Amino acid sequence: MRHALTYDDVALVPQFNNIPSRTEPSLESWLTKKLKIGIPILAANMDTVISSELADILIAEGSIPILHRFLPLEEQGKWVKKYKDKTFISCGIQKIDETRKLLDLGALGACIDVAHGHSDRMFQHIEELKKSHPDKEIIAGNVCTAMAYHDLVNAGADAVKVGVGPGAACTTRMVTGFGIPQFTAVHDCAQIAEKLRVPLIADGGIRTSRDVVLALAAGASTVMIGKLLALTQESAAPKRKGTQGPLGLDAKFRGQASADFQNEFYGGLKAKTVAEGIDFWSPVTGTAEELINTLLGGIRSGMTYGGARNLKELQRKAEFVQVSASYIHESRPRPE
Repeated sequence: MRHALTYDDVALVPQFNNIPSRTEPSLESWLTKKLKIGIPILAANMDTVISSELADILIAEGSIPILHRFLPLEEQGKWVKKYKDKTFISCGIQKIDETRKLLDLGALGACIDVAHGHSDRMFQHIEELKKSHPDKEIIAGNVCTAMAYHDLVNAGADAVKVGVGPGAACTTRMVTGFGIPQFTAVHDCAQIAEKLRVPLIADGGIRTSRDVVLALAAGASTVMIGKLLALTQESAAPKRKGTQGPLGLDAKFRGQASADFQNEFYGGLKAKTVAEGIDFWSPVTGTAEELINTLLGGIRSGMTYGGARNLKELQRKAEFVQVSASYIHESRPRPE
């Protein structure tokens, strides 16, 4: 039986640093094989996360928005026209003609979103889209093993989303027993990604800039964030008056396999199926710009501790140690 680790199970060893300022490291990375991104942060393509207001902020910060796939086709078309050559769309493994129409309108590419992306139907869908739109970039996922990453790349994926079960609203692991702890999933896939040179996106499990730095150092080219961005003012999450938090507002975040989501979009769960996600309300934390700046500041600080001027150097120099649960306790402020 193999040992596998989460972000809380590891720490980075500080390296010699000759970088005079935390503002010096470059945060540029690759989103796909051909597409560079200004910062290594993506908003999750979820209906309670991505909004037009949030997309504007992401673009201004150097990221690229990915629209979720649960809007009517006409609304998705309006989005693509507004953000022509600046956005990705999302799709499942059905309705390929609708996806092609949106690509024709000017989307950079498509993110094929399947809970268990290591499948024949996923391979076929990638191949079909690549045949009709060879100039468009394809992000495929989700997977959590090196073999699955390798197979999606062989099928034609230009980037692969890694993460099965680590999301804040996901219950897949508890329902099914399947899933790899996120640090190990990213690290394993990154060993193959280094050889195949196809970027991987670490999707899920991010709570602070610490987790972002660990994911990037482990080999992710970008990190996809859901809950943290859903709890910002500009997210698509429904808001209501709250009793806690700095703004007195709560936001609703939900998994796309939750009963709440399934009831709204599909009229309830199908026979013989069970929800693999939850929905919940949490306090709105502030603006998306504030959150992104906090995360980027943490990445820059982390890069100086890693003696790295860019993300590739961070990955090359990364030295990990396994830690006990008491490491996290020791690492937190203890004012009492």
